[in-house]
Amino acid sequence: MENFEKHPLHLKTPELHKSEEVSRAVTRQEERRGDKLPNEPTAKIEAYMSRLENIFLNPDQRVRQRNLELYRDKIYDALIIKPENFPESYFELQKKVARERGQAIEEIPQDVREQMIAVAIQDQKASLDAWIDYLSSDDAVYPPWFKYYAWNNIIKLSQFDKERGEFKKRTKSTVAPFPDIYREPLAQMADLYEQVRQDNKALSDEELQAQFSQKFPSLYAELIQKSLSSQIENKEEIKGEWIKYDQGDSGAAEKLFKSLENKGTGWCTAGQSTARQQVKSGDFYVYYTDDTDGNRTQPRLAIRMNGTNKIGEIRGVLQHQNVEPIMQEVLDEKLRSFGLEADTYRKKTSDMKRLTEIEVKTQKGKPLTREDLMFLYEINSSIDGFGYQKDPRIKELLNGRNILSDMPIVFECESNQIIHNEEEIKESIKNKVEVKVYIGQIFPNIFKELPPSLEHIYTKFPEGKIQKMEAVIGGQSKKALIREMKDNFKVSDYASDMMNSLDFTVLPNPEKIDLVRLKVGDLGFSSDATTDEIYSRAEELGLELCPAETGPQLRKQYLNQPMDDVRLRIATKQIMVHQSFPDIFNLRKDSGGLWLDGGYWAWPTRRWSADSEFVFRSSKSA
Repeated sequence: MENFEKHPLHLKTPELHKSEEVSRAVTRQEERRGDKLPNEPTAKIEAYMSRLENIFLNPDQRVRQRNLELYRDKIYDALIIKPENFPESYFELQKKVARERGQAIEEIPQDVREQMIAVAIQDQKASLDAWIDYLSSDDAVYPPWFKYYAWNNIIKLSQFDKERGEFKKRTKSTVAPFPDIYREPLAQMADLYEQVRQDNKALSDEELQAQFSQKFPSLYAELIQKSLSSQIENKEEIKGEWIKYDQGDSGAAEKLFKSLENKGTGWCTAGQSTARQQVKSGDFYVYYTDDTDGNRTQPRLAIRMNGTNKIGEIRGVLQHQNVEPIMQEVLDEKLRSFGLEADTYRKKTSDMKRLTEIEVKTQKGKPLTREDLMFLYEINSSIDGFGYQKDPRIKELLNGRNILSDMPIVFECESNQIIHNEEEIKESIKNKVEVKVYIGQIFPNIFKELPPSLEHIYTKFPEGKIQKMEAVIGGQSKKALIREMKDNFKVSDYASDMMNSLDFTVLPNPEKIDLVRLKVGDLGFSSDATTDEIYSRAEELGLELCPAETGPQLRKQYLNQPMDDVRLRIATKQIMVHQSFPDIFNLRKDSGGLWLDGGYWAWPTRRWSADSEFVFRSSKSA
């Protein structure tokens, strides 16, 4: 880390170097190095920053992800509202909203209250996860001290009030999610702080602290308001040109920053230091269209490279940095120049074009085809875009649909061939109705009672799809299996440690097993649950843990795993590595290929989010 003469964190929080957590970091570093640190605030704070960097910004992505997962539950426990702290005013507001919709409610039942609490807690976790994932990502190229400073302020704030131009303060009874991420204002704030420090190095600490006096919430709010008021001129114009900013060219970085200044793109590259860092790490392309005077000054698309050959990010100027539909052809043509490297993005481009066609059809009142509906409901694959979040048009289009009318079209069946509970299964058997779809809660032994040929199983349509899988295990020695995995796939150190563990065993003879892929929420948990709770619930529902070798064997057979499908965990009895760490296999696919991974320590009390996905074995007697 850069050695500041006057550390920005000391100027913003003068007592930080005396805190308990800093003292622990100093002691740890002194013990490791065998010498004493200077008794200076900057040296102590840097020791603390170094420890935080090693945990949350570790250059090894898998180590970083593992560390984040280990700390995530502790962060939730410290920051997420507790059920007992929900204020009665929250429920009164919900009753008022219901009355205004013509749904008079005298009292909210206890079970409904609990559901409302669970939803609000999940929203808070999702908003907090967004900050954790962003600040620990390679895209957030702020100095580590600024990430720490921003985090410690954000967790004290509620949502941004656009009308008042200020943040609401967060208390232990705040129900609202944590603030949204505004990348451009964050980058500009980091610039301002750095500029103040550089321009005033000769000042005393007290004088510098006065220069740094504006509080984070007020400065962040001021910059957000400025960003929101900025508009791209002449947005209907698509004629323009691509400008390339070469990696490592400091002059190019300065030109890039100035070309984005006050343009309201929402890109963090609009910060000067961020622009320098991004050009330092790779080439950067921006597509500029004509302004009202015919000058090509309006940034509309950006392609950030990792180095000169690998695409890092593609961003547009819509909300969440999605690409404008009108700019899609321009982007498509540019991507063709990147050859095979652009394959990762071709599906996104295709999906955005298809989504636009469906949007236009809907606006004109034209009926959607079965293929349109299968795409919109994401039956066979997800709809991928270029923004940080799902394209909001998906939700808007679905909200205008009648799901009950669409489902028979999607699944090419009659309404009575879609069943929703155990009783309807029995009725269909009695009446000899061929069932095509099950949409409902999982109940004990459901996979015994459902027809074996049934392909479509959902806990909720369309987002609760349960995937049936199968694998052949056994008939291969442990040594041969390990060698085959390392010869043909990417195998992480965690996975290698598991395969070499005494707990990792293989069957002598081949055997086909039926598998079920589902989310923790599909098991009936409304929020997160521990490993033991998940395994116990699965057993109650007639599912079993997979044999130890299922992870590597399924890796060999699940070759069409989608790109960036990174969290498919194999539910097995925990495999102990390094004598005391319980682990389970994880299958993922990224630009590097197909991976057999691990490192998601499956302690019995480890909590998993409702969206975490596991593969269980269907009961052998099913």
